[in-house]
Amino acid sequence: MTGLVHSFINNGVMHLELNRMDKKNSLNSEMYQAMTESIIAAENDSDVRVILFKGGFGCFCAGNDIQDFLDEEVIAPGSPIATFLHLLVDIEKPMIAAVSGPAIGIGTTLLLHCDLVYATDKAIFSLPFVNLGVCAEAGSSYLLAQQIGHVRASELLMFGENFDAKTAKDYGLINQVIGENDYWDLAIEKAEKLASKPYDSLLTTKALMKTERATLHAVIDQEIAEFSRLLKTEEAKTIFSKFLKR
Repeated sequence: MTGLVHSFINNGVMHLELNRMDKKNSLNSEMYQAMTESIIAAENDSDVRVILFKGGFGCFCAGNDIQDFLDEEVIAPGSPIATFLHLLVDIEKPMIAAVSGPAIGIGTTLLLHCDLVYATDKAIFSLPFVNLGVCAEAGSSYLLAQQIGHVRASELLMFGENFDAKTAKDYGLINQVIGENDYWDLAIEKAEKLASKPYDSLLTTKALMKTERATLHAVIDQEIAEFSRLLKTEEAKTIFSKFLKR
């Protein structure tokens, strides 16, 4: 377990927290590996009934670490990123996310795999892939349209503009908007309430709502292939170079 990702178990809930606030919780390969290991441990632990995912107070996740991401092998099949993205599809236990502050790129797309999402009124979401010269990931090119409709998904993915918690709630991407001081307590309350439910019934209910796993795995593979291709283009290289010079 890396110090960049913290986890502990309490009252049937695995708390999984990003801990790289000096980099706004941007994700690198080490963190993807740590999250994968924690989630697999949770899936195999009979004491864990629910996974509760959070970033830091005031910053959920600023997306991928750009410097780390420019390594062409980082998003290759079998890489820590690819393994984590596929794992999101296969998680059997309920997963809840608590969002405070920016949720950029993967910070937003991983929420599409969560069963419940609670966000503060300060939360900001963004899918800036096209603006960076790449494409959607984590199955979002499929899941987003399924959840909010094609035209809304197109607007969010193609323009890549920020949207707030109210818009996310209106679109059905999150369950509830909460004040900054209350969001974590509420998320814990919801997670522990869920963990107290009849367990077999809980898992079966989730499984019945997740019937498109094979499709999602294929979509993620296609996204990874296209993302890797686009990352090598001169256009993307220029955009990322300018981004790193800021």
